[in-house]
Amino acid sequence: MAKIALLPVLVSFMLLSVSTTTALTQDFCVADLVRGDTPAGYLCRLRATVVAADFYYDGLAKPGILIEPFNTSLASAFVQQYPAVNGLGISASRVDIRAGGVVPLHTHPAGTEILYVVQGAIVAGFISSNDNKVYTKRLNKGDLFLFPQGLLHFQYNAGNTTAVAFAAYSSPNPGLQILDYALFGNNLPTSYVMEGTFLAEAEVRRLKALFGGSG
Repeated sequence: MAKIALLPVLVSFMLLSVSTTTALTQDFCVADLVRGDTPAGYLCRLRATVVAADFYYDGLAKPGILIEPFNTSLASAFVQQYPAVNGLGISASRVDIRAGGVVPLHTHPAGTEILYVVQGAIVAGFISSNDNKVYTKRLNKGDLFLFPQGLLHFQYNAGNTTAVAFAAYSSPNPGLQILDYALFGNNLPTSYVMEGTFLAEAEVRRLKALFGGSG
């Protein structure tokens, strides 16, 4: 029994020993994206190669890529875009929701999110996992809303002009899985989707075509 109890501790030390330059023993750990991700996160770039510009990022200064058909733009400052956040338990994003636009149901498996509205009006909400209760709130400029880690959540524009919000996450790489793409944007067989969602075949095939799926 003692050997089994010690196994997680030994594995943890083995992972930490992969690199002697981790964020646990350094002021910072700018990610070495070239060397790829590991179960313990990205390895650190050599300290001698890090400069002040590595801690600067202007990717949230303007709207990001427009995501169709949701009429919403997303710009991210996760570790892949902003390597300086590696190992520091923080990242950010910007969302611009046009009139009539939505941020569809999605999850961040590895991070809690807090949303801050800087323009317009947004309705935000999440669904609890134990009783499927929906918690929603209309947000205006200056308001905050919290989405607990791993729960399905959403936002939509509640006004007639573009709404803008910034989000912070409790992880440098919180992950993102959008429900629509998970169901219809892959090669999951149409017959299975029909059985699992009770949608008619024609509707499943329409949604697969919309989100780039097959099968």
